[in-house]
Amino acid sequence: MSLLENIRSPRDLKTLDAEELTELAEEIRHFLIHAVARTGGHLGPNLGVVELTIALHRSFDSPADRILWDTGHQSYVHKLLTGRQDFSKLRGKGGLSGYPSREESEHDVIENSHASTVLGWADGLAKANQVLGRWNRHVVAVIGDGALTGGMAWEALNNIAAAKDRQLIIVVNDNERSYAPTIGGLADHLATLRTTDGYERALSWGKDAVQGLPLIGRPLYESLHGAKKGFKDAFAPQGMFEDLGLKYLGPIDGHDIDAVESALRRAKRFHGPVLVHCRTEKGRGYQPALEDDADRFHTVGVIDPLTSLPLAPSAGRSWTSVFGDEMLAIGAERPDVVAITAAMLHPVGLTKFAEAYPDRVWDVGIAEQHGAVSAAGLATGGLHPVFAVYATFLNRAFDQVLMDVALHKCGVTFVLDRAGVTGTDGPSHNGMWDMSVLQVVPGLRIAAPRDADQLRAQLREAVEVEDAPTVIRFPKENVGEPVPALARAGGMDVIARPGPGEDEAQVLLVAVGTMAGVCLEAAALLTARGTPCTVVDPRWVKPVDPALPPLAARHRIVAVVEDNSRTGGVGWAVGQALRDADVDVPLRTFGIPEQFLPHAKRGEVLADLGLTPAEIAGRISAALARQAAPAGGDEVPARSAAPAPARRQAPGARKKAPAPARTQAAGAPAAVKENDDA
Repeated sequence: MSLLENIRSPRDLKTLDAEELTELAEEIRHFLIHAVARTGGHLGPNLGVVELTIALHRSFDSPADRILWDTGHQSYVHKLLTGRQDFSKLRGKGGLSGYPSREESEHDVIENSHASTVLGWADGLAKANQVLGRWNRHVVAVIGDGALTGGMAWEALNNIAAAKDRQLIIVVNDNERSYAPTIGGLADHLATLRTTDGYERALSWGKDAVQGLPLIGRPLYESLHGAKKGFKDAFAPQGMFEDLGLKYLGPIDGHDIDAVESALRRAKRFHGPVLVHCRTEKGRGYQPALEDDADRFHTVGVIDPLTSLPLAPSAGRSWTSVFGDEMLAIGAERPDVVAITAAMLHPVGLTKFAEAYPDRVWDVGIAEQHGAVSAAGLATGGLHPVFAVYATFLNRAFDQVLMDVALHKCGVTFVLDRAGVTGTDGPSHNGMWDMSVLQVVPGLRIAAPRDADQLRAQLREAVEVEDAPTVIRFPKENVGEPVPALARAGGMDVIARPGPGEDEAQVLLVAVGTMAGVCLEAAALLTARGTPCTVVDPRWVKPVDPALPPLAARHRIVAVVEDNSRTGGVGWAVGQALRDADVDVPLRTFGIPEQFLPHAKRGEVLADLGLTPAEIAGRISAALARQAAPAGGDEVPARSAAPAPARRQAPGARKKAPAPARTQAAGAPAAVKENDDA
């Protein structure tokens, strides 16, 4: 039996000698390479924290001591050392999460997969320990992979440093060579002195004694203190942290278990906040990862562990690649179009644009709030910024979108990758809130393209808007076949309708973005059952097209299908538009309920939510049957209403807006039936 197989809890690590620890680290790397190759996941970051994680669990007593990860994709080794060694379904339905999970283990404190938050958690936990008198408990926050570029991390550091007596240890996992290494044992010796009570007492005595000397005391102390600080700073880059009031240890070789343990023991002895700076190598132990200049195998799909080549090559183009190519083309035509990314240049498809126009793209780090405000400044300065970001991460910049971009009517385009259900990354990464959260932003317009052609067209429409923010959203999957339009209704595309000589449509299906394919299949099922349908793609889902209410009035029932939260989403907006137009027609909304979704493949999650053609067609058929059921001996007639009045145009557009009307009005009269939502 291998050493790893004998590790059932962190306590088992404490009996191993140095040689066994080295062997265990190699076993863990071998396990990770082969296990993650079978499922996909975050490989490079975890290969880089093997020794660091071992040292953490040997130095502290989890779960009594709280070990926190920022971001949680670095936690695979932590899972292995806390008894979770079945990686066969990693990130899959019923398997281990790709992040810490409270449901999995008492050793997982926070399900942290949005970066830069761990220091705030640590500050709160350390305060709780202090208030409750738990002086023997430690809080350890591991932060790295660029998370220190986020403003929240520095807000937390400012508060952590203000408390000199809270037992909080910050471990900076520096795998980007942000700091130069310090040579020899002198830095380690100075660090030991700086973090001992004896040294602090000696410093205090020396300060009092020297300053007490007549005439020369104060100048002498200041000279000696300045010399001491300059001497320290020459050997170790702790100045920035010590200026904040944090004790600093490092830099330390994060792959030397004994050195890391030594530093952590010293940090524990100092009863106050300490920062331990560990330098690690992302992708360590796997040559293909080390040779990957882009991100050292930050995330991989299913690969051959020997060759590192994909075992299941992509069956088509991704939405991200279509966006990236169109941005490159727009950049060649429009020198005023610039790009912003938040530490994800390659994942959001801006690599080609950056290579062609390096002076027109900015990576702001994990700082979405700053990115949004900076975009407002760029727009005010005469440019048109395109801020490409994962949909789930735009949540963090809502206030800036509302108060800086929209309030000032700035022409900024937000491109939301990974919108809707993303699947395997779990609840924190599903982009299922954007069309709800952004509904309340005045003037903002949202496009949900159904295919690659529409993405290209709507991106171009978006960058023409100079007086308001625009949003383009698309999912994490390959682009399907083109879905042609049969006709236009206002600004909407009609993508299915009864043919000549057929009965009039009874059902209006409003297909949001990539739900177009699902709606077309549902319409085919309904038509086969004798219920003709119209299917429209709104293209721009906010504001609701003014042609939708009169079109809805000609049908017996309206159904909106979206891969977004039903609460406040497109279905809600359509219902509001129908009420405003006094169109009294039953409405069904199919989307995501108010819950966090478990990790699984996108298709599995959609099926569990009932967002499948058969489920949608079945629910609509049942609703129509109830509607037609006799009431007092008479059949209920189909409802209708007069066409909706004309809608007021969006104000002050200097260039033509893609969606000309707004219908979000306050209040919610109970004219439209919305029971039996899915």
